[in-house]
Amino acid sequence: MKHTEWICILDFGSQYTQLIARRVRELGVYSEIHPFNIDPAFILEHKPKGIILSGGPASIYEKDAPDIDETLFHQGIPILGICYGLQVIAKHCGGVVDPAAKREYGPADILINDTEDLFAEIPGTTRVWMSHGDALTKIPEGFEIIGHTDNAPICAIRNVQRKLYGVQFHPEVVHTKDGEKILKNFLFNICDCRGDWTPESFITKAVDDIRKTVGEKQVLCALSGGVDSSVLAVLLYQAIGDQLHCVHIDNGFMRLNESREVVRIFKESYGIPLTLVDGTNEFLAVLRGITHPEEKRKRIGNVFIELFEKEAKALGDIEFLAQGTLYPDVIESITFKGPSATIKTHHNVGGLPEKMNMKLIEPFRELFKDEVRKVGRSLGLPDHLIHRHPFPGPGLAIRILGEVTPERLERLRLADAIFIDELKKSGLYNEVWQAFAVLLPVQSVGVMGDTRTYENTIALRAVTSVDGMTADWAQLPFPFLSKVSSRIINEVRGVNRVVYDISSKPPATIEWE
Repeated sequence: MKHTEWICILDFGSQYTQLIARRVRELGVYSEIHPFNIDPAFILEHKPKGIILSGGPASIYEKDAPDIDETLFHQGIPILGICYGLQVIAKHCGGVVDPAAKREYGPADILINDTEDLFAEIPGTTRVWMSHGDALTKIPEGFEIIGHTDNAPICAIRNVQRKLYGVQFHPEVVHTKDGEKILKNFLFNICDCRGDWTPESFITKAVDDIRKTVGEKQVLCALSGGVDSSVLAVLLYQAIGDQLHCVHIDNGFMRLNESREVVRIFKESYGIPLTLVDGTNEFLAVLRGITHPEEKRKRIGNVFIELFEKEAKALGDIEFLAQGTLYPDVIESITFKGPSATIKTHHNVGGLPEKMNMKLIEPFRELFKDEVRKVGRSLGLPDHLIHRHPFPGPGLAIRILGEVTPERLERLRLADAIFIDELKKSGLYNEVWQAFAVLLPVQSVGVMGDTRTYENTIALRAVTSVDGMTADWAQLPFPFLSKVSSRIINEVRGVNRVVYDISSKPPATIEWE
């Protein structure tokens, strides 16, 4: 999708790079992340309003340290270097970077020398977040110091004529008190951005692009009922109406009454063409005797593809396949760090276009999860859909540790429903990123009435997060947990013990499998 204005973020491997992009977009300006060594011709061809150089773990004076092409410093494009990015600017412009006499990690107070442009409307002293082992010891010719700390005499620099700015701290993190103002000043005071990146503008442009791309052809969409596929389905239907064909595959691992609810909402309430496929028997059959989580995911994915392909053929000549691919999925393969290690296989419809000879439509490949939610809200989707917790494609099958059987599924499904029901009743559902129950392959001794029991254990998991990349366990009130535990033990046959997971990510993952 082409944009009237955008900011190019060059990634040097900082853990905060995605956060920079999010902060810029929150201020109404579209941004894209690209690897530091991207061909400068690409950047110049697409005419960004400004460039931000991210931080990074390397030292600028090391051999083979990541760097950018000198060309970019001579185009008149405003550049803001953050931490390592500041040092890149210094290196190219004749400054000197050395190991810091005292490394800085964490909060520091910066004294601002000049409250124009980058530091406009910011008081003379403000709290910032430092994370660096090297420091600028000599500023480049033509630059001036506009900020310093007790430990770093050169903490922020600028060359107004060349529109080059650099800060040794991280304005993108919430720990930097006036970080939003600093980024806003760069975007609007220095880059002359208008700030017209909104959910409404995205919808208008996306609908137009979809119509131009599709023409009179038919589009197939896998509708799971999750946030991404739900918003995608409504957007597509607004764009092309009955040219859209949605398929919902019930793998038998859905939450209580979930598939029925998906059909009710989209087919009956929205009038979106939807085919429901009950694949419960097929999915259960391939998991018989399987306990390894990766094997579960692969087998579920294979059956999903088989059933989806069968439905596609039954629908006739369909040329396009719509997917809810998000921007973090795209970034993962192109940024400085490259593809990550496989923690677990993700279940989606990737690979289907090759098998089915379809063209892909991915309207959300430029969006973060929270932006998809904003688009959904602008499209009029109900809050319970927009704020629905993430749910894995393999569903409850990977929340059952060990073999998946109908009996164990029913046990977990009921326990999970009780947990979610109580979260909603208590007004806590929207306070957490994700919450669910896990059935453990553990039995323990208990007493019910005067009878000894030896039954199953349910683990409850609830986390707080922004994007799922990192997460902390949600500190739910003890009375609430007590009520949920009591209901599960009393209402779910075969369970006599409930535990609460208090591990964060990392080192744990959010899901257990």
